[in-house]
Amino acid sequence: MMDDCSFIFSEELLKYKFSSHHPFNQFRLKLTVDLLKRLNALAPNQMIPPITATEEELFLIHDPNYVNAVKMAGHGLLADDIGENYGLGTEDTPIFKNMHEASSLLVGGTLTAVDQVMSGKVLHSLHLGGGLHHGFRGKASGFCIYNDSSVAIKYIQKKYNARVLYVDTDAHHGDGVQWSFYDDPNVCTLSIHETGRYLFPGTGNVNERGQGNGYGYSFNIPVDAFTEDESWLYAYTNAFREVAEFFKPDVILTQNGTDSHYFDPLTHLSTTMKIYREIPKLAHQIAHEYCGGKWIAVGGGGYDIWRVVPRAWALLWLEMTENTNSFGPLPSDWIRFWQKEASVELPMEWDDPDPLYPPIPRKEEITEKNLRTLEKALFPIRNQQKQL
Repeated sequence: MMDDCSFIFSEELLKYKFSSHHPFNQFRLKLTVDLLKRLNALAPNQMIPPITATEEELFLIHDPNYVNAVKMAGHGLLADDIGENYGLGTEDTPIFKNMHEASSLLVGGTLTAVDQVMSGKVLHSLHLGGGLHHGFRGKASGFCIYNDSSVAIKYIQKKYNARVLYVDTDAHHGDGVQWSFYDDPNVCTLSIHETGRYLFPGTGNVNERGQGNGYGYSFNIPVDAFTEDESWLYAYTNAFREVAEFFKPDVILTQNGTDSHYFDPLTHLSTTMKIYREIPKLAHQIAHEYCGGKWIAVGGGGYDIWRVVPRAWALLWLEMTENTNSFGPLPSDWIRFWQKEASVELPMEWDDPDPLYPPIPRKEEITEKNLRTLEKALFPIRNQQKQL
């Protein structure tokens, strides 16, 4: 019998590490895997180790000179001024030992997931080590050295000749992926993120719609700071449904940053675990409606590594595998084991207490504003339908 889902993981992925105090901390992968194992929700035969992306695969998106600079930087051979031109050695992306090798493995993990799904071995595959959506052709940016999703999409096009819908629910705009395919009508990108007014990278405006042949295939929904669950989910659900119906993809790739949560230290949204139940549920449904189930999912941002990331990412895998073991208390042995290392009080339950925070004073105004943003973003599709 065909196994339906695969989980790409190895401890080697933890070597993508800028420093012990950098906010991007892949230790969250270990916390998530341990949570799933203690639930008996992750079987050894579902776990597949990532393979390393080849240089040729990296060159599908990245400039060879840049790849060479990353290599040299990781061996201490890159001059500071040259590094800075490539976004290396900055506060966001400090240089670390063997950074090319660590980054190539991370890209390879996403390509492993792609091959698993596109060759029909599984219907769905999850690589939480991936989702580094800010990496550019010739520059590191926003904690991202290589852009695994961009490489994976190019790889899908080249090897499997498929049309890809990329859906990004990280609180930061999926800029690197958007610009990689901005003029390509066979890749549709949808990013739902906090408005760039107060948040890196500052892009993702509703009128960034693509260019040339790709015009009309980029969708952005910048929601207002302090947006709550209901408003966020309304935007997500309607946008995803309408964009999928418009584009009719062959495969869906979702980026699952968890930094839209109220607890996240780097962002300003007010969502709770509610959205992390619904995000994968809708992706799962739509993959079955349009793509015969083909769904590849990657990780992304998420900087509250104790209280938010493990629960949200575990819920993603539990949805993917149709495992309903995700209500009520978290496994007490997981809490006991990690509490002594955690810098905060670990949550006791899968869901957040209600209410999680005092009422947001501008709730109605924010909700109304997000509604108008959604209408603007989807106007071209809705207008086209009217004309038909």
